[in-house]
Amino acid sequence: MGVADLGLPVDVPSTALFTDHYELTMLQAALKSGTAGRRSVFEVFTRRLPDGRRYGVVGGTGRVLDAVENFRFDADVLRFLRERRVVDEPTLEWLAGYRFGGDIWGYPEGEVYFPGSPIMRVEGSFGECVLLETVILSILNHDSAIAAAASRMSSAAQGRPLIEMGARRTHELAAVAASRAAYLGGFTSTSDLAAGFRYNIPTVGTSAHAFTLLHDSERDAFRAQVDSLGRDTTLLVDTYDVAEAVRTAVEIAGPELGSVRIDSGDLLLVAHRVRHQLDELGARNTRIIVTSDLDEYAIASLAAAPVDAYGVGTQLVTGSGHPTASMVYKLVARAGSGDAGAPLVPVAKKSTGGKTSIGGRKWAARRLDAYGVAEAEVVGTGPVPDALTGRQLLVELVKGGEVVAREPLDAARERHAAARANLPLSATQLSRGEPVLPTEYVHRGSGS
Repeated sequence: MGVADLGLPVDVPSTALFTDHYELTMLQAALKSGTAGRRSVFEVFTRRLPDGRRYGVVGGTGRVLDAVENFRFDADVLRFLRERRVVDEPTLEWLAGYRFGGDIWGYPEGEVYFPGSPIMRVEGSFGECVLLETVILSILNHDSAIAAAASRMSSAAQGRPLIEMGARRTHELAAVAASRAAYLGGFTSTSDLAAGFRYNIPTVGTSAHAFTLLHDSERDAFRAQVDSLGRDTTLLVDTYDVAEAVRTAVEIAGPELGSVRIDSGDLLLVAHRVRHQLDELGARNTRIIVTSDLDEYAIASLAAAPVDAYGVGTQLVTGSGHPTASMVYKLVARAGSGDAGAPLVPVAKKSTGGKTSIGGRKWAARRLDAYGVAEAEVVGTGPVPDALTGRQLLVELVKGGEVVAREPLDAARERHAAARANLPLSATQLSRGEPVLPTEYVHRGSGS
C-alpha cells in the first residue's frame, strides 16, 4: 500500500541514502562478525522536552512508513557506494536485496508524548534495523517539532483558523513536511501548493504587496483583484495608509468584501481600528486576517482583538525556537545469540551528563484520574499491569515488513485534538513549566 492508495498523487522515491555513513560501516562489521542477524529492538524516545514545553506531539509517522517502505538500494545507489568505497562487496551484495522485514510499533501520529515515552519501537535483525536510524530520526525530529509548535499556536488561537505560510522561510522540501505537520497540529490551511498537492491540505492565497505596487494606484489594484477573484477575496490593506485602503476596499467590493489582511504595525491597535471602520462602512461580515511574524505568544496577545484568522510563517517552520524534538534511536535489547529462539537481553549505554538510557523492550500506557483526565505516562518492561492494559499507547505500524497502519492525515489531526483535550488544563498554558504529566517507570521481568 502506497500513498496512491490514499488518493494522493505522489510516490516517495528511494530513501536508502537518507542515512549516515557509519550505519553502513556498522553493518559491514556486523556482517563480518556474524552478529548482523541477531534479533534486536531499537526505540525512539527523547530524554527531555524543549525548555519550558509541557508536552510533545508525535508528527511524521506516516512519512516514516513511506520512508521505510521505499528504503531500497537500487543500481545507482549501489554504484555510488562502490565508487566511494563506503562498504565492501559482500555488504553491497547484502544491501542489493535489502527489504525491511521486521516489525514497527509506535505512538500513533498526533498522540502526545513525554520524556522517556517509547515513541517508536523497531524490531528485527540488527542489520535491517540499524540502517533506519537516521531517516527515522530525521523525519520524527523535524515533524514533531513543527507539530508541537503548531499545537501551541492552535491552542492560543482558541478556535480561530490558522494559515501556514512558511514555505519561503525554509528548505523547499522541508516546507512541504512542515505544512503537513502544521495541519496535524491544528492549522486549517497552507499557502504551499506542493503540500496541497501531496497531502490534500486546503490551500489559500490572494495577493502580496507587489500586486498593489504594480498598479498605478491602490484603487486600481483592488479593482483588478476583485474583478478577477470576486468580492469574497482578501485585500491587503497595509501597503500605504490602512484607513484609506479599507475605505477604498469597501467602495470597490461593497459590504460583501470577504476579508482584509494586515501585515504590519501594532496588530492589536490596527485590528480594533479596522474592525470599527469596517462596521461603520457596513462591512460587518468582512473578516480580518493578521500576519507579520506571529508565534504562539503573539497569537495569544491578540485573543481579545477582533481578528478572524492568523497567518504564520517563520516561527512555525522553525518550531517556534525549537526546530528539533531531540529524539534518539537506541538499541535497548538484543538476542544473546544468532539463534532464532534466543531470548532478548536488555542493553543500555552507561553514561553521565543526562544521556542515560533504560534497557529492555518497553510498553507505554497513560493512567487517568477519577475524572478521566490523564495523570501519568507509565513506561515499563515485562507484562503490562492489568489496570493499564486498556490504556496502552503503542500500536502496530509495520508487521513482517508490511505497513499495516497507514491512515489519512485527517485521522491523525483529529487524534491530536482529542489527545490534547485529555491532558490537564495546564498543558496549554504558554508560561514556562515542566512536562504536564510525570513519566513513571515499571520494571516487571526482562521485557523480552
